[in-house]
Amino acid sequence: MRLDGRRNSSNIQDRRGMSGKTIGIGGGIAGVIIAAIITLLSGGDLGDVASSALNALGDGSGANTTAVADDPETQRLYDLSSKVLAGTEDVWTREFQQNGWGEYQPPQMVIYSGSIQTGCGQGNAQVGPFYCSADQTVYIDLDFFKTMQSQIGASGDFCYAYVIAHEVGHHVQHLLGTLGQAHSAMSRLSETEANQISVRLELQADYYAGVWGHDDNEMFGSIEPGDIEAAINAASKIGDDYLQKKAYGREMPESFNHGRSEWRMRWLSKGLQSGDAKGGDVLFSLPYGNF
Repeated sequence: MRLDGRRNSSNIQDRRGMSGKTIGIGGGIAGVIIAAIITLLSGGDLGDVASSALNALGDGSGANTTAVADDPETQRLYDLSSKVLAGTEDVWTREFQQNGWGEYQPPQMVIYSGSIQTGCGQGNAQVGPFYCSADQTVYIDLDFFKTMQSQIGASGDFCYAYVIAHEVGHHVQHLLGTLGQAHSAMSRLSETEANQISVRLELQADYYAGVWGHDDNEMFGSIEPGDIEAAINAASKIGDDYLQKKAYGREMPESFNHGRSEWRMRWLSKGLQSGDAKGGDVLFSLPYGNF
């Protein structure tokens, strides 16, 4: 991915090294690994999607005094995150203007280590990057990008950018009212039915990530050979069916809240191909599973 000469976002905060409570884990280090696999890229609102993973980890407390990492790769990932966030600001400012959606208000991004207090409650790196609508902020622990490579074999700058763009996609849903309406409906439904709405939200966020990729490349010529393939590969490794089989040896469709790998790959690809920000709206009218 070409990012040379690109501007950095002014909406990014570095909170690495700050202390905070950690989440108690009943299963020791094995529990950490299983939780990390299950919740990789759980990109929903922490209060409604990722909170289930947090609750599963328990509510113990302890000191977390992670020091700011300053190795070259971590600093490179920080710079990448800032430039990608700036790209989403440029893309979605244009999309909001072109679609008559009013003025785009960009989210904040907080880079943290370990755990952090958010407007949606206590956040933990084990749930992966997440968006909190209460404070309109994307939270990312940069070590997650390294985890993507080591645990699911997904790597590359455009792949990491897809993760960020997906979370910003949830912010777009928040601004358009989609997220609030969906969460309101989910609160009145059974767990299985609520999960089905969550899947639609996640697939739309994947689609929005694709729209960002399409537009960013159009505006800046950012996509290089192999970038799209790397992002599609990442999408294939973060479907609920793939992660559940990896953790449990079987899939449990009634508990899906992000969607099958093939669905995630398809909707990311659709966004990349079309660049039509309104094209993902159909997800909320299609029969469940016909994605």
